[in-house]
Amino acid sequence: MLFCLGFNIKKCIFFLCWCRICPRHVFLCDLYIYFFFFLDDVSAESSTEFPDRLSLMEVRLQAQEDEITLLKSSLADALRKLRLHDQQIPLLKQQLIAGKRNGLFQCANIKIFPRVYWYFKCIATDFIASFFLNESYCNIRVRRNSEKSRDSQEKTKQRLSKKAASSTNLLTRSPSQSIKMFIRGRPITMYIPSNILNYEELRMDLPSQKLDLDWVYGYRGRDCRANLYLLPSGEAVYFIACVVVLYHINNQTQRHYQKHTDCVRCLAIHPDKVRVASGQTAGVDKDGKPLQPFVHIWDSKTLVTLQQVGLGTFERGVGALAFSSSDAGTFLCVIDDSNEHMLSVWDWNKNIKHVEVKSTNEAVLAVDFSPTDTNNIISCGKSHVYFWTMSAGTLTKKQGIFGKYKKPKFVLCFVFSLTGDVLTGDSEGNILTWGKSAADTKTLGKGAKETFQIMKQTRAHEGSVFTLCILQGGAILSGGGKDRKVIRWSADLAPERECEIPEKFGAVRTIADVDGEELLVGTTRNAILRGSFSDGFVAIGHVDEMWGLATHPTQNIFLTCGNDRQVCVWNAEDHKLDWCTTLEESGLCADFSPNGGVVSVGLSTGRWVVLDLQTKEVVTDLTDGNEQLSVMRYSPDGSFLAVGSHDNFIYIYNVTEGGRRYTRFGKCTGHSSFITHLDWSKDGKYIMSNSGDYEILYWDVASGCKLLRNRFESKDREWASYTCVLGFHVMGERKSFFFYDFRYKWFLLRKQHNEPYL
Repeated sequence: MLFCLGFNIKKCIFFLCWCRICPRHVFLCDLYIYFFFFLDDVSAESSTEFPDRLSLMEVRLQAQEDEITLLKSSLADALRKLRLHDQQIPLLKQQLIAGKRNGLFQCANIKIFPRVYWYFKCIATDFIASFFLNESYCNIRVRRNSEKSRDSQEKTKQRLSKKAASSTNLLTRSPSQSIKMFIRGRPITMYIPSNILNYEELRMDLPSQKLDLDWVYGYRGRDCRANLYLLPSGEAVYFIACVVVLYHINNQTQRHYQKHTDCVRCLAIHPDKVRVASGQTAGVDKDGKPLQPFVHIWDSKTLVTLQQVGLGTFERGVGALAFSSSDAGTFLCVIDDSNEHMLSVWDWNKNIKHVEVKSTNEAVLAVDFSPTDTNNIISCGKSHVYFWTMSAGTLTKKQGIFGKYKKPKFVLCFVFSLTGDVLTGDSEGNILTWGKSAADTKTLGKGAKETFQIMKQTRAHEGSVFTLCILQGGAILSGGGKDRKVIRWSADLAPERECEIPEKFGAVRTIADVDGEELLVGTTRNAILRGSFSDGFVAIGHVDEMWGLATHPTQNIFLTCGNDRQVCVWNAEDHKLDWCTTLEESGLCADFSPNGGVVSVGLSTGRWVVLDLQTKEVVTDLTDGNEQLSVMRYSPDGSFLAVGSHDNFIYIYNVTEGGRRYTRFGKCTGHSSFITHLDWSKDGKYIMSNSGDYEILYWDVASGCKLLRNRFESKDREWASYTCVLGFHVMGERKSFFFYDFRYKWFLLRKQHNEPYL
């Protein structure tokens, strides 16, 4: 294969890819692929458009990478067809010898026109079948072999009849025996089982059963703020993915608000401590249509939605929320994620927008009403603190002046003290006290109003101050970034107590007061910690993305592993962690042995380990290749273990001594992309596998890990599991299938299960 990279012609970058297969094979394919990047003159446009142009270029680059992947898989398909042809030539020769003796064929040689162009997007075995079986493409001459007797020829014919029939099934299929669908331009052929006589009349109704969400093991603290609160009911409220979780601390039960259509990004608690506002990002539905962001106000007791605010108004998403408090929560302030970060104030009961104004082009991280005056609003973010005044349907702002104090890069959080002052925490590690002062009439002239000025600077943390929390008695809690400390301050900002969070949990993202002594702490590595200054803090679960998930064959427990190198075994009945151990590398996949005594865990470097569930010790440590492993699967009887890797191979191991001894049995070679899923047949002799370029392949493990080229013969095989996402048994409407494969899996694995757990 030859790749030629072209040259720049003005604004165009030209790529030429020429793929050629050796002419000694049946097919000679010349494929030309042209990629064009049209680069506009960036300097002629506004500099603000550059990020959009950059993202457009990234999308185009990703599309070209996808095309290259499909090209590679098409080439692999062609090579498989060529190998199949090479294997069938002797068979066809012998068939022609036995069946045709008219002197028009020559047994010693089969000549096929050497140049046949094959368009790769239309690869189909039906085309290959017509190519082989159509005599117009063949110039075959058979010479009578007088040395062989008639009996020998008859025996040869009988012996080859079964193989010939098998080959005919592969090459000539009735349209009613298979269905074909396309994913990203690649044809996927699925064979209809024999027990389905008329596929056209088959009707697949939705199952009567529905899934109810039982428990959410997740918390999003890495990129969200002010997202952990405690309600008077004893429930902690926080969010992960599209779900808002209400977790009762003492009863250890969960309830879930599930009315959002995409990821929740912010929360606000009404002054009555019952109603909750939650804002979400924009997204797309299962059909690819855009979903607009909005805010839901709902009752935390009944989980009933009271109002939907801002549908069609907000852009990209909702970044910050706040209820007014001096008027019993009549108004809701919203800042969206548009370029101008529009600030709007709503009468949420009537769903009326009172005022809207552009905030700033810089990031806005927090907003809140003054506890004593609804007309006063404060927002903060990158390099700013704004003091807003609402009057007669308009909003005016005054920027906080830092004066002699160093202006921080970010003002990350703020709270109102009991005395009415505003306390801000910034990226310099300082807590600044802002108080109202008389206007400087000498500078600003007569009629100037009072302004907020910095009254005091307190050095609080090494690194950023990520969160501030006011306690009932006026004391203040602060959470640090770099130093990972939680510090309790007196009302006049004198330090009283402090506690350091372990490094593995990350920095302090938010703090919620439980009873004045006990605290809940959310961290930047997605953990929720519960504890106190005297007893310390303890977190349950993962603190980074979770990738591997396996369920025990007989017990109500399951295992998870992830990028934090932790392997956790959970009790699904009690929703508690049974035990946890730390590995040397990230765990990406796992599977329990059928006897339930051991579990194998695939790692990110090609290593895989086997853990004893009783002793929690590693009993086996092996390596296959140098790329990450994507799937581990035991055969139904536990005698084999299949290891799927990103190096495109499936490694098969013999398992003995109750899952504690493993010896290499073979390797399945034939996929053109990384392994994504695999399943064993019920008899433990065959494997079905999917890959990253949407292949469905079948393997005869018992016969030496051979690739079954006639996939038609596997249509009635019974499988012990069906985790593969491609195949007749999991096929639905094309859009629903595509949505399940790419959106549902990523949503669950990368959203709900990736972040840690309370």
